[in-house]
Formats: sequence, C-alpha cells, structure tokens
Amino acid sequence: MSFHRNHWLLFGTIFFGFIAIAIAIAIAPAYWVQVQTRANQDVEPMTEQEQRGLGVYVSEGCVACHTQQVRPIEMDNPWGRPSARRDYANLGDTTKWWRPYAPAVLGSARIGPDLSNIGNRQSSEAWQYLHLYNPRAVVGDSIMPAYPWLFEVKQDPDEDATVVSVPDPYGPDEGKVVPTPRGEALVAYLLSLQQPREGSESGSGDDSEETSTAASDDTKGQTDDGAGDLPDGGSLYSQHCASCHQDSGQGVPGTFPSLVDNGVVTAEDPLKHIETVLDGAQGRKIDGQTYPSPMPGFADQLNDAEIAAIVNHERTSWNNDAPTITEDDVTRVRDGGGE
Repeated sequence: MSFHRNHWLLFGTIFFGFIAIAIAIAIAPAYWVQVQTRANQDVEPMTEQEQRGLGVYVSEGCVACHTQQVRPIEMDNPWGRPSARRDYANLGDTTKWWRPYAPAVLGSARIGPDLSNIGNRQSSEAWQYLHLYNPRAVVGDSIMPAYPWLFEVKQDPDEDATVVSVPDPYGPDEGKVVPTPRGEALVAYLLSLQQPREGSESGSGDDSEETSTAASDDTKGQTDDGAGDLPDGGSLYSQHCASCHQDSGQGVPGTFPSLVDNGVVTAEDPLKHIETVLDGAQGRKIDGQTYPSPMPGFADQLNDAEIAAIVNHERTSWNNDAPTITEDDVTRVRDGGGE
C-alpha cells in the first residue's frame, strides 16, 4: 500500500487503528469489569443531592489532593479496609445512558487523607461544614485551602437553615455562616463515602475481614496505661477522635467539647463515658455550654478492646486521672448490663 502517496489511506489507517486499539485495551475491559462487578448489597446508589455533591467535589479539584482507594498496606490502615472493585459498582450515574460509569475520583496524590471511608470516620455534619469553611478551625496545621465561597454570611438566616458554629477568630465579625446549596451537596456527598460492612455479600468480603482483623492484630499486645492487653489508645484516639476533640483534648470552643477535666471523662464510674463512645451523644450541656453537634457512636466501627483503649487514653491523658477500664467492662455495657 502506498501510504506515502495516498494521504487518505494513511489518515484512515491511523484513525481507525487508534479507535480499534482504544476499544481493545480501554473501552472493552472497562465495560467487562462494569458488567461483571456485582455491587455490595450494602452500597446504596447516590441520591440526587449526592450526585450534585460529586460534581462539586470534582469541580473544586478535591481529586487533586485526596484519593479514594485504600491500599492493602499497613500505612493505609487508618483510612479503612483495603478497597475492592465492588465498592465503586453503584457510583455510576445510571440516569444518563451516555455516562453509566463512575467518574475518575480515585486520585493519585495523597496530599490529604484518603476519603474512601470519611462518612464513617468523620460522620459529623457540623465538622464537615466547619472544615470546609476554614480547615484551620479544626486542624491547626492543615494545609487544605478554605472554601468560603461555598457559604454565605447572613444576618438573619431562615429557621430551617443550617448554621455553622465557627469559633473565634475564624468566623465573621457579624452575621451567621450558612452553607450554600453547593456546600450542602458537597457535604452530603462526603458523608455518603462509607465503605460497605465487612463480610457482606460480595464475593470478597471475607478477604476484607481477614485484612481488617490482621490490621487490628498489629496493635495488639500494646498496653495502654496498665489496663491490660489492649490496642494503642493514643493511636486510635488520633484516628477517630482527635479531628473533633483535638490532640490536646481541648476540643473546639462552642462546637466540640473539651475532654480535659470533663466530668464524664474523669468520673469514678466510667459507665456514661463508655456509653458515650459506644452510642454517641448530642445536645449535652457541659460547663454551661450546649453542644448541638452530634457525636457519632463507634459501636459498629470499633470492637470492645479498641473502645476500652480509647476510653483509657482519655481518662489518663491531659492531666486527667480517672480509673481505667477493661475490655470486659465495655462488653457488659454493650450487652446492656452496665457496670
């Protein structure tokens, strides 16, 4: 064939050859994976608002710093169990026939923490709003940019408006901070990022459970304040509690209560402390300050040994000096037997 003379032949061969190669090495494998992958029964399709939030997530460039893929290595243990393809099976926009696949939000740079399980790790809506408005308000050394354009400052917000409690000096001099519809959609999307429960119908749940168990076993054998064979409470606190209550235990004024010399934390009887970590809390009045932001419970996320380790860390840190507990104490409370 005279490619050097017949330019249309040359162009056609290159053009259609490129299409054939793209189908063979990209489109066809992606289609096969999409068809063959069965969604975990616990993965719910995104709501319309969460779909809008995904659009905000992509348009604001969150994918440049955050991944959504947990690798099966020890350093990724804080972000959740290793990701599996079933985790993404229901993320496509099935309402649009021309885009049935999930957008490329997996990311490649982990400048910020992985968000695969952020809806479980940080389920507080108040924290998410405050973190977006000004990350330094909850994480002092954060390098994440603030997103004030996702909020409005109103002098008299509507009764049903979500008001963000912003501590000094991060809030406006006057007025109240409320999220825009785009801000509400983004938070709804972030809270929807929850890894399916381990061992669910999926074909590979057992592998995830074994990996999670192995990860948990890595911290076994470390004693926490002489309370026996418990995981490292300081590490668990940093992973699950410090984002709200801070590493110093001082919390965020007016938003998340301090654990330093906190009556529940330092009480001789640890029952209420254990119940709070297991079941969460909301609307409590502490030292004259009411905290409306809900604290999530960790009964479904952490085992009894891990909860005992966190409770002991809080009861013996920051000059707190309260009696420690055992794993059996948490088991009795979880089972409804009290102390």
